[in-house]
Amino acid sequence: MLGLPDHIRACLFDLDGVLTPTAIVHKAAWEETFNEFLRRHAEQTGQPYVPFDPVEDYNVYVDGKPRQDGVRSFLASRGITLPEGGHDDPVDTQTVHGVGNRKNTVLVKQLREHGVDPYEGSMRYLHAAAEAGLRRAVVSSSANCQEVVAAAGMTDLLEVRVDGVTAREEQLRGKPHPDTFLLAAERLGVSPGEAAVFEDAISGVAAGRAGEFGYVVGVDRVGQAEALSANGADVVVDDLDKLLDGAHQA
Repeated sequence: MLGLPDHIRACLFDLDGVLTPTAIVHKAAWEETFNEFLRRHAEQTGQPYVPFDPVEDYNVYVDGKPRQDGVRSFLASRGITLPEGGHDDPVDTQTVHGVGNRKNTVLVKQLREHGVDPYEGSMRYLHAAAEAGLRRAVVSSSANCQEVVAAAGMTDLLEVRVDGVTAREEQLRGKPHPDTFLLAAERLGVSPGEAAVFEDAISGVAAGRAGEFGYVVGVDRVGQAEALSANGADVVVDDLDKLLDGAHQA
């Protein structure tokens, strides 16, 4: 009934792009942050200003990764290296953490101004999973995961949360490493082989495969079904309720 193999006992859901459309807000926050940085960098170096591409650059360098990894990855693609700095760096500091903190400030402002609604299909699936007795966790690289889950009205449907705060406290590697998903499975009391990973990011699907999870569901919101499959998704859907309907592609 849930579109999963019989041996699956738990569902590990990514947040942004899987349960909530906050990927849109994240994308806008990254675009504003990086373009502000790139304009300043162009003025300081005399190099041409080439803006951040909210589709290609976001999907390849940023999507699904911890904030600082996203900063490093994208800037490296432009041949830019910054000092690491520290977690408390002010938002105008020219460090990896400073740029990341600027992005977070922009994101929180947008969330508070516009709120967030969950995907209806994902809510249907969450309720169905709960009714079927499957264990449920949210696994996100975002440090704002708890705030988003609460705003979307999903707190009671998710038993475990492993997010950017957890990753920092537990010193876990970010996606495409499987560390956060492995911890979520452990906290739910299941083995990786008994858990299904639900991811819309290429890095997240790769993490699901690297962790040898029992099933990896790719959620294609942006037309990258082939890439999700190529990186390890067992099945690809454009919304989770398609698994309930049986309308999906392997």
